[in-house]
Parts: sequence; C-alpha cells; structure tokens
Amino acid sequence: MRLHTYWRSSASFRVRIGLGLKHLGFESVFVHLRRGEQKSPTHLAVNPQGLVPVLEDGDTVIAQSLAILEYLDEIHPDPPLLPKAPADRAHVRSISYAIACEIQPLQNLGVTKALGESFDADADGQARWSREMIERGLEAIEELLARHPATGTCCFGDTPSLADLCLVPQIYNARRFGVDTACFPTLARVDAHCREMPAFAAAAPEAQPDAD
Repeated sequence: MRLHTYWRSSASFRVRIGLGLKHLGFESVFVHLRRGEQKSPTHLAVNPQGLVPVLEDGDTVIAQSLAILEYLDEIHPDPPLLPKAPADRAHVRSISYAIACEIQPLQNLGVTKALGESFDADADGQARWSREMIERGLEAIEELLARHPATGTCCFGDTPSLADLCLVPQIYNARRFGVDTACFPTLARVDAHCREMPAFAAAAPEAQPDAD
C-alpha cells in the first residue's frame, strides 16, 4: 500500500491512525500542501481533486479519507472501525461525518487561502474564522457524545471507532487555532485517552518524517 499524505493534513492523520490500528504497513508518498505539490501534474494524475490523502492498494486508487477507512475496514475487518448494530453504525458515522464533512472543510488550507485572496482576510482574520467554525462544530459534537449512553472512554464504547479517527485530528487542529478544548470535557477526555494508544501516537503530525 502507498499513502499520499501530508503531515499536518487531518484527513491524512485519520487514515494513518486507521492503518496503524489494523497493523497495515504502507509506503508514504509525501505531498507538501503549502508548497502546492498537490496541484502538480504528478499528483493530479493520481487524484484529479488535488487533495490528500490518496491510498494506492495495487491497482485500486481511493481518495477521500472516510472512503479509504471504510475500504480498509471491509478488506481488513479486524479490529472493526464500526460497531455491528445498524443504529450504532449510524451513530458512529453521524459523528464522523459531522467532523469530516461539516467542521474540518471550513478551516482547511483551501478555505483559509480563499478568505485571504478573495475577501482580504489577514492571518488573524483567517485564524479567527477557523476558531469560530471549530468551536461551533465541537459544541454540537460535545452535546451528542455527552448525552449518548454508549459514549465510553472512546466515542462509542471503549474501543476506537471511525468517530475517534475523526475526532482526534480535529482536536489537534482546534489546539492549533487556539481553541480552548477544556470547554469540551467529553471530547477532551476521549482525545486524551486515544492519544495514549500507539496507533494514534505513531500517526500524530509531529511523528511524521515530513514534519517541518
């Protein structure tokens, strides 16, 4: 397997955690987003969206982190990233999608760059936008987890699921942008627990060879 990745990409972070939990070896192909390498002809030939991560598994090429993780869960089902019961799977997916589709895209590099180029937002303005979008999203996730009876040491029960693979990178981003994560005690507790696990620690941005 080959993973096209960038050390600070939260979507790549999710996939690295999943690969680690499933004990799957992979070769990293580093794509430096701030240098624009995602728009190079070489990378666009792999993913026309010009995004990371991208997983190459033989002749199979998959973009989008959640699609990659569900693919990995189907071909390597142990340990599972989704619970067995349909309602429980839907709950885990709803948390995952809320983070990956609603929170993270609003503070990614493409959006903050557009705020500067199209709306003259300076670095402080871009950071303020990111904080506000993250805080708004995390407030809802905190409420969802705090009131759900299945929330344990992880987002669902006591073993990592797809939701935790989305949550931990998003909490990392929240701290980057100066969000006070103590305001979200359930999320902070789950994040602290997961970050102690080897797969999460090994996937952390600062542990990557391309970190700069």
